Amino acid sequence: MLFRQYLHHDPVVAISYFFGCGSRSQGVVVDPVEEAVDFYIEESKRLGMDIRYVIDTHLHADHISGARELAKKTGAAYVMHQSAATAFPFQSVEDGDEIVAGNTVIRILHTPGHTPEHFSLVVTDRARGDDPWFIVTGHTLMVGDVGRTELASDVKAGAMQLYESLFQKILVLPDELEVYPGAYSGSVCGRSLSGKPSSTIGFEKKSNKALRLKEREAFVAFMTENIPEPPAGYQEIRAYNSGFQTNKP
Repeated sequence: MLFRQYLHHDPVVAISYFFGCGSRSQGVVVDPVEEAVDFYIEESKRLGMDIRYVIDTHLHADHISGARELAKKTGAAYVMHQSAATAFPFQSVEDGDEIVAGNTVIRILHTPGHTPEHFSLVVTDRARGDDPWFIVTGHTLMVGDVGRTELASDVKAGAMQLYESLFQKILVLPDELEVYPGAYSGSVCGRSLSGKPSSTIGFEKKSNKALRLKEREAFVAFMTENIPEPPAGYQEIRAYNSGFQTNKP
């Protein structure tokens, strides 16, 4: 498997990914930022990988997504969860669906909480084995923290959804599974994010403050405290990313 992680810091702190099957030249780009659209295309040429799928783990509220533009320029399928409310068509996926790019298999794990339509990607490289290798968690589970829950829903309702997503879907995965989040230290989408942009399920179980709160009530209470300032213009950014606002914020 070919795997690349890109750490963005200007104008937004975010992480995007390019991975897939090198032997069959089938690639996937996850959570692309607008400023790097041409960069991903140049990377695909440099790496000898066709971009077959462009995936947004959720409708972002802190930056303009580059997914629609990248999909248009490359002819790739633009993938989002079926519950995403948009003014444009996309390839919809549901919990348990699989996306196949050569020997790379992506299992869709619907993980609402940060936003209602959020999903994570459990990735297996069949050239190495049948067990999953890593999970791309977007803004559900991040290194040292979990995603804020009030940008697209009520904070408590979002926190209850996030609790279910974390404790019933993500934390039951193998401890050795690598975790690749959608943000790192400096992002407004978390409170105590690490500067290290990857981890494992097992390490986060031991070290992540939010994950130590195994009782639902305690977790929800924790998520409603010390909420950071929202991203500037977040409602307009999310509306633009969903296609309901045509003027760029």
